Amino acid sequence: MPQVVVRGTGMASVVLNVGESLLFGRAPHYAAGPGKTALTLPDCAPHVSRLVGELVVGTDTVSLTWLGAGEAQLSGLFDAPGGARRVIMTKSMTALLDDGENQLVLLLGKQSAEGGFTDLMISIDVRLGRSEPVRGPGIVEGRITEAGPRLVKGSREWFVALALTEPWLVGKDDYPRPPSNREIYDRVMEWHGYAWNLQRSQRVDDAIRTISAIAFGLRDDPFVAPRDGRLVNARFAVARRTAEMRLVTVTDLEEVERHARERKRATQDG
Repeated sequence: MPQVVVRGTGMASVVLNVGESLLFGRAPHYAAGPGKTALTLPDCAPHVSRLVGELVVGTDTVSLTWLGAGEAQLSGLFDAPGGARRVIMTKSMTALLDDGENQLVLLLGKQSAEGGFTDLMISIDVRLGRSEPVRGPGIVEGRITEAGPRLVKGSREWFVALALTEPWLVGKDDYPRPPSNREIYDRVMEWHGYAWNLQRSQRVDDAIRTISAIAFGLRDDPFVAPRDGRLVNARFAVARRTAEMRLVTVTDLEEVERHARERKRATQDG
């Protein structure tokens, strides 16, 4: 029968047995009813929801339901032949956890002492065995959740982000490279009819750097953060991270495609 151990830097470990559940977030105790354990995640950014998730231990399975307004990345099966499984958790999504170590990363969910944002990582170890769970403190409602880092919809950077992440948004995860500056310019022109000054390659680079700062935060920004001598394809990293953070979405892409078709029809009719 499964047992779950939840760990993280700066917080006490919590042990859950069959029939128990854990609510966690920036200030989750307001939602904890009888028989439920609540865990406050340390150093949460103000845009992290008071309640981000619920972990439920069943007879044969362990499930995670994401309740937060932001996104998180769930990784498991680290020893599997195919490598780690990665899933982006969005609101109301439920995933079954793998046997062994699972890692849950709240994207830009931690606030540093300097006021910047970085990822907050939680380890969820699913294994056999039984012991008593650690109980949380009393009920605390916490502050209202603030808006997280986002791009301004319809801005130059928003359109560049759409063009940059399009392969990920349409499911072409094995795309060999992110779009080039010229391809980004052409897509923005097609969607918007006006591309600011993106015909200049430097302006595309500037927009991608702005997107990177929002998607990663200053500490982990691949354009500025030290990488310990490792080579990093910054553009690829920014494209994938932007899609994972849902700074732009499939719905956004469908919307600009629809507007482009409508504008083209209107021009032809005129």
